[in-house]
Amino acid sequence: MKKYKKHSLLLLVIVMFILPLLLDIYWLDVLTLVLFYVVLTQGLNIVVGYTGLLDLGYAAFFAVGAYTTAILMTTFHWSFWLTLPVAALFAAVAGIIVGTPTLRLRSDYLAIVTLGFGEIVRILAINLDITGSSSGIYGIPRPTIGSYVLSSQQDFYYLILIVAIISVLVVYRLGHSRIGRAWVYIREDEDAAEAMGINRIRLKLLSYATGAVIGSLAGSIFAVKMSAIAPLSFSFLQSVMILLAVVLGGLGSIPGVVIGAALVIVLPEVLRGAEDWRYLIFGVALVIMMIFRPQGILPKKYETEDRSDLDEKEETNDKDHSMSV
Repeated sequence: MKKYKKHSLLLLVIVMFILPLLLDIYWLDVLTLVLFYVVLTQGLNIVVGYTGLLDLGYAAFFAVGAYTTAILMTTFHWSFWLTLPVAALFAAVAGIIVGTPTLRLRSDYLAIVTLGFGEIVRILAINLDITGSSSGIYGIPRPTIGSYVLSSQQDFYYLILIVAIISVLVVYRLGHSRIGRAWVYIREDEDAAEAMGINRIRLKLLSYATGAVIGSLAGSIFAVKMSAIAPLSFSFLQSVMILLAVVLGGLGSIPGVVIGAALVIVLPEVLRGAEDWRYLIFGVALVIMMIFRPQGILPKKYETEDRSDLDEKEETNDKDHSMSV
């Protein structure tokens, strides 16, 4: 079963690398936006899906990465690749800042604090001179690899595709590590997890920081792809759309979140022919989905996966025992 999954994933990756050769510019741009959302939803999946912390201001970390890269490249003339670790560091610090006051908060109160943080970042971007105020930052240079300048749509597609693959692998490894299991325990029963010796404070802050770092990488690439950014690109609606993709796909489910990101971007484009009705149709479809399948399109099945792993181990032990006999 695991070999079948690995082969399927490898085939999917190969198809994703070939697709730019088959699509026109419009659908290639749509697919690139899907990959941006895949990265963002993987970061939010750590916070919401694994740890169970409701975050309504995740677009703030997207903005931190974008503005850090834009400022360093336009004002201080840094290379794009050197701005990535700095943007990740600033985003991690921002994640810790927003996570610290929420350590004792849950449900609605947690949502209000994260929503407030997202609005604070957006308002700061509007009012600070270094961020270009409400006009934003323009003329952001393109990244280079040696003498080659990444400028075409295909270049940025492959760049965000590589980042998306890395983010999926990182989130997968974290989810199957001791840290990931501790996050799930905190999500299921925070008090019981703390009673069992899990450091609730440290792991919550680590969850916020890790999710923020992944979101900042998408923001950095977004800044150089668009060559211009403005506060309107990081509004509350962006946070809602990212959260919607996570919930729609299935909390804690990596493939489900990828499917959710694709649906949130592609479905409105498919309905573009309906003009003013397309968002109404999109909204009705989401409501029907939440009514009849509230767990998401492809929910995470912890018990089933654990049981299958145990069955495989038992079969392997039986074979080894029979061979030794």
